[in-house]
Amino acid sequence: MNKRRGFTLIELLVVIAIIGLLATMSVIAFNTARAKARDTRRISDIKQVQTALALYYTDNSGYPATSDVVAGQPIATGSIVYMAKMPAAPLPSNDGSCPIGVSDYTYNSANSNTYTLTYCLGATTGDVSAGPATATAGTIKQ
Repeated sequence: MNKRRGFTLIELLVVIAIIGLLATMSVIAFNTARAKARDTRRISDIKQVQTALALYYTDNSGYPATSDVVAGQPIATGSIVYMAKMPAAPLPSNDGSCPIGVSDYTYNSANSNTYTLTYCLGATTGDVSAGPATATAGTIKQ
């Protein structure tokens, strides 16, 4: 009798199907991890901007004007730089919970005693719910 050694077609198809399923699951997990990392970075960026604004307030007895805080530009007064560059939201900035145009960081100061920083999270991160959020002096969630 002639015995052949090797895998049958069915065995090969089952192995290929399992590998495909595992690859799909890993890609989905990777994309979810990337979205969470972007949200964590958004929270970190807002906290860093708040720290820079608190230092600015301490030295100048007020917060900078709205036009003085622009993404990509420093937060500074005279020769003192509080933040080398105002961060921009990580891309893609629209992670599902953010309306288009609301996902960027926006600074607004109606007077020199208060400010608001608006940003948007794709998913709940820590104590901050998904969607548009506003940070003020001392608070990061709303």
